[in-house]
Amino acid sequence: MSDNIRDQLLGLGFKAAPKPERKPEPRRDGRPQGKPGQGRPQAGSNKPAHAGSNKPGHAGKPAHPGRPGQGRPAQGPRKPRSQEDIDLAKAYAIRAQKEKDERMEAERLKQEEARLRREARAKLDELIKDKGLNDPNADIARHFPYGGKIKRIYVNAEQLKALNAGELGVLQQNGRYLLVTAQLLAEAEQVFAQAVALKVDPNAPADADPYADPQYQVPDDLVW
Repeated sequence: MSDNIRDQLLGLGFKAAPKPERKPEPRRDGRPQGKPGQGRPQAGSNKPAHAGSNKPGHAGKPAHPGRPGQGRPAQGPRKPRSQEDIDLAKAYAIRAQKEKDERMEAERLKQEEARLRREARAKLDELIKDKGLNDPNADIARHFPYGGKIKRIYVNAEQLKALNAGELGVLQQNGRYLLVTAQLLAEAEQVFAQAVALKVDPNAPADADPYADPQYQVPDDLVW
């Protein structure tokens, strides 16, 4: 159609026919060349947006998110301890060592005391061996305080009189109470004073020992 006829038709209200759409030329790698923005995955798609997004150095994601230590902020150098903290730590260490030494010393003294008691008891046993004056037929109970409790020993009438006069005394040996002479009682007191259970002072007032008089004796059936 000549330009004159086309101009006349356009003047009468006819529109020119649309030009055919130009197809994109194929790329060298064989893939079709699309418009900008085409080819991106839609929302919800399981395909990665860019190939190689998991490669090291890809922006926004660590190369290996499962490895420990990656993605954590690096810790800076530790703050040095102040002189006050150092002095306080030394004070605690000194006090702990002192308390330890005190415990060890207390334990040592305890063991030493136990050893001395064993040796003293052994000497006492040797000193009073076969020297007890207990009468198997005695029927008079002589009560006396010892170790915070009221104890008793059976004596006869003559022994009771001598005991109250300070001529006899009572020693404790392995849970038993032995009647001994005043001289042996004094020797035993030098060896192991804790074994002296009853030592009467003849110069003491008569009412100093409430258990001296048999009429004031504690009944045998009374539980203490």
